[in-house]
Amino acid sequence: MLLVTPAIVPHILLITKTTSSALRVTRLASSRVAMHSRSLLPDPAVYQPDTLDLNTDGKAADYWFNCFRDMVAKFAKVASKSQEEDHTAPQRAEQFQAAYLQQLDEHQRNVPLNKGKVVLGTSELLQLNETMLRRFGFDDPWLSQKKMENASAVAKLKERLQEIDALKDDDARWTELVRGVLAGNMFDWGAQAISNILEQDSNFGLHSALDRIEKRPWLLDNLDNWLNRLKGTPHKCAVVFVDNSGVDVVLGVLPFVRGLLKRGTKVLLCANSEPALNDVTSVELKSLLDECSRECEVLQQAWSQGQLLVYANGQTGPCLDMRTLPQELCDAIAANETDLLVIEGMGRALHTNLNARFGCETLKLAVIKNRWLAKYLGGEAMFAVVCKFEGAALS
Repeated sequence: MLLVTPAIVPHILLITKTTSSALRVTRLASSRVAMHSRSLLPDPAVYQPDTLDLNTDGKAADYWFNCFRDMVAKFAKVASKSQEEDHTAPQRAEQFQAAYLQQLDEHQRNVPLNKGKVVLGTSELLQLNETMLRRFGFDDPWLSQKKMENASAVAKLKERLQEIDALKDDDARWTELVRGVLAGNMFDWGAQAISNILEQDSNFGLHSALDRIEKRPWLLDNLDNWLNRLKGTPHKCAVVFVDNSGVDVVLGVLPFVRGLLKRGTKVLLCANSEPALNDVTSVELKSLLDECSRECEVLQQAWSQGQLLVYANGQTGPCLDMRTLPQELCDAIAANETDLLVIEGMGRALHTNLNARFGCETLKLAVIKNRWLAKYLGGEAMFAVVCKFEGAALS
């Protein structure tokens, strides 16, 4: 039975002035209600999605406030360029940058007041970016980039599946499927290190990324545990939270999902409700599956017969808060007796949910595209890997 706790979704966002003249994001209640799934969160009261708290971790705060100040300048350029036909775009992009920096400064000034009282995660600063972009008329600055990368990736899907199928050993095949998800996750325009590579090398593709990610043993390496689990009874249903468009979702996630489908596991693919950076949205993902299913019989049958479904995840930013899932998704998780949760990407599996425990078996996969964060988590290498497999938390 599905047990749910209603919560108001941040559906309408206003920007108002505080007494210190900084901008404040006000979340207004709407008729849209979010819930948590008992299947995923046995005890939502103890769930804390954020990995870092900038209000209590001084070193983290020093790094990330400066990091976001640098990033917003790049995002402003992307926003302006995305609407080149509109002569107001450059001015609105400058206003977006100024408004974001004003709110960022307010957060930093309030750290002494909020220390130990309010958690300030990197997720909030990433969400603030999306909120401000929309406020100044930039609803989806990476849209054209996503379309181009999706088309390119779909054209390479059949070849990638042939590479996977050529591996006859189960462990070798699943290792390559996991490596494919990790390599695909490199294609993240929100990560400065990756955007620099993609801008400088137009030929950088999945195989280039496979060569760049950390070699095993990984920073957090539970791959062998995952491989051993696959020797057991197939999962009934997997809920998979995806990340970026293009190579990530098409050449990384979908071959992995195909592997689950071939084991008889039903798959619920969950993508953003609204655009955020170059992350795929649920609407875009449905269209992509129409195209990708023409390249693969397994995907075609699952997509047409309801064994592969797409749901909006209720998020409007690049991170993931499991307390704000749409009711439709919660109902599907319960109805299908979901027993596997897969979370992919830095925003959803590192900035949030890295330390969270869930009510079913969980696989968290991400490449760390930030040297500071890699060192913070105990690693040294750029593009360090997190492959974290956990059993169900006790309720």
